[in-house]
Amino acid sequence: MSSFNSDHYRVDGTQKFEIKKAKTRSKDIYDNKQEYETMLAESAKDLDELQTMMYAHNRYGLLVIFQAMDAAGKDGTIKHVLSGVNPVGVKIHSFKRPTDTELGHDFLWRTNNVLPQRGTITIFNRSYYEEVLVVKVDHSILTNSQRIPLELTEDLDKVFKHRYADIKNLEKYLFRNGIRVIKFFLNVSKEEQAERLIERIEDPSKNWKFEEQDVKVREQWDKYMDAYETCINETASKKAPWYVVPADDKKNMRLIVGKIIEEELHKMNMSYPESGPERAAELRGFIDIIKGQNPK
Repeated sequence: MSSFNSDHYRVDGTQKFEIKKAKTRSKDIYDNKQEYETMLAESAKDLDELQTMMYAHNRYGLLVIFQAMDAAGKDGTIKHVLSGVNPVGVKIHSFKRPTDTELGHDFLWRTNNVLPQRGTITIFNRSYYEEVLVVKVDHSILTNSQRIPLELTEDLDKVFKHRYADIKNLEKYLFRNGIRVIKFFLNVSKEEQAERLIERIEDPSKNWKFEEQDVKVREQWDKYMDAYETCINETASKKAPWYVVPADDKKNMRLIVGKIIEEELHKMNMSYPESGPERAAELRGFIDIIKGQNPK
């Protein structure tokens, strides 16, 4: 196994992030398929144990955000990395196009409703960051779909400056309440994305994944890359860092994501609740009661 250092992927605002320099493929942290499967299984086991302790400790929560271009592998990564974790302690929310009800509220409303409870991990497949990515590329959404008053959208630079600030303040607020936030940008190349989209068309079992909108978005690739770069620079912090993970190799990407989530859970000052002497004695007394309930 190759050495792993999460700092290679971490963006915490201490240095400017340049998306053109971000890798879409990196040296594998596994040597072969068998080692990959072993490492993935071990990671899932470790995550389950850490999440169980987190659930019992019941003081921290963890919000994990996945953002990426279409076909970067968000769904598969979430599925493989968290496959062994007790579903009681994990909630996954996938944010599609906003509903009419959601559009009738402020831009953070639909995600604020499902933020993590203490003791749980919440996964956002896309998130409030769509509001400074998709909406920034297509400004018309502000006045048409979101129906924001025209006088508040005259200065677009100010609109997004305020949104970055609102998001950053939300993440500070969550940290101060024991809810940790980590954000993944799965960085897929335009060439690799093309191959995956074509595969969705050629494979009938994957046709349901393909949308015409994916092709339209590809035409605006450079605008999206600019939006991601600005977004990451404006919202990265030590308390809520971004991790820019090369996504052209799905196996490598999954292992990297799993290890980073493990690291974040290890940083939490967690332990199982301890029983005092009186409670321990009381619990031992229940052993005889339970045994006495067995059939004679």
